[in-house]
Amino acid sequence: MAAPRDGLEAVEAEGSAGLQGTSGIEVVLPLGPAVSAPLCPHGPTLLFVKVTQGKEETRRFYACSACRDRKDCNFFQWEDEKLSGARLAAREAHNRRCQPPLSRRQCVERYLKFIELPLTQRKFCQRCQQLLLPDDWGQHSEHQVLGDVSVTQLRKPSQLLYPLENKKTNAQYLFADRSCQFLVDLLSTLEFRRVLCVGTPRLHELIRLTASADKNSNIKSLLLDIDFRYSQFYMEDSFCHYNMFNHHFFDGKTALEVCRAFLQEDKGEGVIMVTDPPFGGLVEPLAITFKKLIAMWKEGQSQDDRDKELPIFWIFPYFFESRICQFFPSLRMLDYQVDYDNHALYKHGKTGRKQSPVRIFTNIPLNKIILPTEEGYRFCSLCQRYVSLENQHCEHCNSCPSKDGRKWNHCFLCKKCVKPSWIHCSICNHCAVPDHSCQGPKDGCFICGELDHKRSTCPNIATSKRANKAVRKQKQRKSNKMKMETRKGQSMNLTSATRRKKRRERAHQYLCS
Repeated sequence: MAAPRDGLEAVEAEGSAGLQGTSGIEVVLPLGPAVSAPLCPHGPTLLFVKVTQGKEETRRFYACSACRDRKDCNFFQWEDEKLSGARLAAREAHNRRCQPPLSRRQCVERYLKFIELPLTQRKFCQRCQQLLLPDDWGQHSEHQVLGDVSVTQLRKPSQLLYPLENKKTNAQYLFADRSCQFLVDLLSTLEFRRVLCVGTPRLHELIRLTASADKNSNIKSLLLDIDFRYSQFYMEDSFCHYNMFNHHFFDGKTALEVCRAFLQEDKGEGVIMVTDPPFGGLVEPLAITFKKLIAMWKEGQSQDDRDKELPIFWIFPYFFESRICQFFPSLRMLDYQVDYDNHALYKHGKTGRKQSPVRIFTNIPLNKIILPTEEGYRFCSLCQRYVSLENQHCEHCNSCPSKDGRKWNHCFLCKKCVKPSWIHCSICNHCAVPDHSCQGPKDGCFICGELDHKRSTCPNIATSKRANKAVRKQKQRKSNKMKMETRKGQSMNLTSATRRKKRRERAHQYLCS
């Protein structure tokens, strides 16, 4: 990751990179019969391989599916490693210790007791992120406790719970009210009756609130999420503790059957999957998981309906488009910009590079999806879809090509439209940013150029930081010197002008005397 890049540009670079010819860690996709993977606290692990210049190294290893940072889950095992019975027993004990303190059934029983309490006795521990029954008060007496928890607050747990903001694991960036309401209205317009919410807790809340407030609304939802804290607020048919990176239901077959029944209800008619995965997650395991959910849905289909597709809204940054379409060719990207409450960058109303890069990928025909014109979207009669206002139709590409909401320019050499800030490079033979490095390393470390590691793990990172600091100081000294010289020059010019004026006055007095 290059030093000048911000987080968004780094993720964009990662998303737009091809799967071949890169360096780093890649997940090994299963080709033959599924092999039983070792378990970590987050369920079955994934098989990874280190890749250097597009070539796999010989030894592969298992690591956590959900956590890309070893600080969050330090599981590691070589593929061919044989473990002793003692190590296996220790690992199983560790996995049990890492599980939630209460079972799913216990959470439901506590919730039913909690809602029967009078308002003055309904308390929520903000430190432990837990609903408290009277028997729990003594253990939390020194903690920060929220009292008088209303039914409305219980129906909006995402506002009671602190968001988990590790972008490589949980990344609970919650939909802003604008985007959430748009999705609910769109789902209602498209006449869906059931919504499988995979990692979208705030959408799940709004669907349930809308259904309870509107007697004519028959829409319902099921939330699948890795955050076990939601177990406190929902019955077993409304929430499943779930890892979307390995299709793991933490509560076993019971939760799996809840999901299966939800998808296959009414022979699978009227259901849609809406998912908002962490942007730091790998597309490949997500795609495999979603295909398993689709297969589960198809089990309830008749033979005549086998060619039908499960409707999907996959919410992800636009620069992952090529990877997503590699696994789901039928998905198309909407121009609608999704924004989040607790994300500094992904906000609606900003312009240029500052606007949200998050889009909706769907297999629903785009001409059926109406985007709000009051927010600057318009209908393109040639493309037969709604696009952002500045996304102008290109007669050469025969499409509205912009991905980021800005007007793109057509490059006749590349034979496609590119971002307005890009120029055609005759050396690279394609368009790129003006200050790109034609001969620079495309992969690996941006500090030393080596391909076997990234900038964050470079042994020269400290030296680089010191050098950058020295350069900044040198520039600051040079800038200060120039300012001083400028002020000195101005002072000298003023003194010289004063002296000349005095000489002219004395000469005038002499001539007049």
